[in-house]
Amino acid sequence: MFTLFCYFHFFLSVPYSYLSCDSKCRTHTESPMAAFATAEACDSNAELISNGDLRALHPIFKIYGQRRCFSGPIVTLKVFEDNVLVRNQLETKGEGGVLVIDGGGSMRCALVGGNLGQLAQNNGWSGIVVNGCVRDVDEINDCDVGVRALGSNPLKSTKKGHGEKNVPVHIGGTLIRDGEWLYADSDGILISKTELSV
Repeated sequence: MFTLFCYFHFFLSVPYSYLSCDSKCRTHTESPMAAFATAEACDSNAELISNGDLRALHPIFKIYGQRRCFSGPIVTLKVFEDNVLVRNQLETKGEGGVLVIDGGGSMRCALVGGNLGQLAQNNGWSGIVVNGCVRDVDEINDCDVGVRALGSNPLKSTKKGHGEKNVPVHIGGTLIRDGEWLYADSDGILISKTELSV
């Protein structure tokens, strides 16, 4: 009788959400950083905003991938309708970083697809921001990575290997430098000169 009482007490004390989902759901696997709120960051850092150390990108990006909230140090790429350097970068260990790709705003082809989304997930990238298009949207949405892009286009890019790495890029109304920090959630995208305290 005492054993039955203990089991009953256990089920009453455990939150329903832990009993009704598997252990891999995002609620139970996201890091504390994933809960970072961009709106709160703006409210708490007025001085950083006024001096330009904290900037918000224009609201032009669509949300893809399983991670609606992500953050990390920035690695920049500048390419145009050519994604060879994108693949090369995502093949390296991301270590929680965010790849920011300035594709010149081209809507004529995709720079990131499902294979690259999976590659980003496998190599530990936190997110990808594309000033351009993605494709294989359903596949990207299955990847445990945050992705922002201007839209989708089923056409693939060229494979010539042209572009630049670790250079300043101008995206969404602001200049973004390699090594700065990016914070993204459902409200938008912030760029910070340094890592923000959570």
